[in-house]
Amino acid sequence: MTLFRPCIDLHNGQVKQIVGASLKDDPTSAQTDEKVLRTNFVSSYPSSHYASLYKKHNLTGAHVIKLGPGNDQAALEALAAWPNGLQVGGGISVDNAEYWLNEGKAGKIIVTSWLFPQARFSEERLKQLVEKVGKERIVVDISCKVKDGEWIVAMDKWQTLTDMKVNAESIRMLESYCSEFLVHAADVEGLCKGIDSELVKKLGEWCTIPVTYAGGGHALSDLQLVHDLSNGKVDLTFGSALDIFGGSGVKFDDCIAWNKANGQV
Repeated sequence: MTLFRPCIDLHNGQVKQIVGASLKDDPTSAQTDEKVLRTNFVSSYPSSHYASLYKKHNLTGAHVIKLGPGNDQAALEALAAWPNGLQVGGGISVDNAEYWLNEGKAGKIIVTSWLFPQARFSEERLKQLVEKVGKERIVVDISCKVKDGEWIVAMDKWQTLTDMKVNAESIRMLESYCSEFLVHAADVEGLCKGIDSELVKKLGEWCTIPVTYAGGGHALSDLQLVHDLSNGKVDLTFGSALDIFGGSGVKFDDCIAWNKANGQV
């Protein structure tokens, strides 16, 4: 059964909701991406506020994503509010994975960019990460953009397309090395104009391990839509549409009620 999975997106140390396609570096700006960034919401609360809220309602599988530098402290504050209850991603590599799991108290680490040196997938790096922390604590982020009718994994805050297509073959290979997938549809992330239905359907067909989809969710009915498209195999994250992030399309309390009605204690 499809469940609601929450998130904490961090940018410059603050909890934000960002239009994914706008998250890029501007070479004319001393503040890197600030001149081109489209932000839907900037929270007045610290990251720990949201982590505590998710813990209170047992909303497992929440991902804390560090979008660029300057977010480590905010991520640590969130993880401290729910030790071993959250997943953390953004700048994760074989060198710091143990730190985030042990000292940081993350339940799982989420990895993308480090697996793609020069934007080319390295199976050897993924094997090293499995040897270091074990596949059961690894989430592979295959967030993607559409190019020529295919989904291509995007790295570096979704700026750079890699050499990996999201398809049955790549999913099957990656499942040997991880316990979950996280998939942002970067083209619709933050727009609140609807999910990538075809991607959700394909993820339901291809994936045999848990997978969380994010991008474009705008109404509570999207939970039922994702369930129907994926046969209940894909979970859904709401971001900018959620009332706790300044949105008007989806009430957080309704998401809690959905999860309780569909098996999450």
